[in-house]
Amino acid sequence: MKLVSCLTALMISAISLNLQAAPHCGELENAYGPYDYTDSNDRQKNLAIVEQYHFTPNIENLVRGNSGHVGGELDYTLRAFPNHHRALAALVKLALRDKTVKPVGAKYSVECYFDRAIRFKPNDTAVRAVYSNYLLKLGQPDKAIDQLNVAVNLQPEDPTINYNLGLLYAQKKDYGQARTYAKKAYELGFPLPGLKNKLMEAGKWED
Repeated sequence: MKLVSCLTALMISAISLNLQAAPHCGELENAYGPYDYTDSNDRQKNLAIVEQYHFTPNIENLVRGNSGHVGGELDYTLRAFPNHHRALAALVKLALRDKTVKPVGAKYSVECYFDRAIRFKPNDTAVRAVYSNYLLKLGQPDKAIDQLNVAVNLQPEDPTINYNLGLLYAQKKDYGQARTYAKKAYELGFPLPGLKNKLMEAGKWED
């Protein structure tokens, strides 16, 4: 366990050091925040006012902003709560929809918002999962796997993370790794058979 903890800490430190070398992504200090989306006190005290004006259902669904572009509203949300999972997911959808790395109204690129989220909360596995999905949709499966590898080391008993990492390995036809994470996911009670079916079709599943 100590070895796993040390390796995880080293992995997070290495990624954090790399992210700190991106000054164009800005400092985290903000007029309002930064606050932690995973912290119950921050959510109770500070989240409602942000979401009331800058992360309404219309903004999350990319319909329209309250006072400007949707990208600007998401920027405000993510400067106040850098690891706001749903706002990061909405930003990803906006960028992919508009075929841009920096949506109109946003201060930074999508990569920078993930840079900021990870610098702020490097052990937030939900951020890693959303980032992995974005990288995968950009056609960068190896980088997507890197993010989920960090996540699974942070939360090795999370069935969803194990399942999704297994899916990525299956897509790369790395069936040994895919089977390892599939077995773990199903041992932890993951309900969907899709990954197992993929491995069975490839002749790589062993009960």
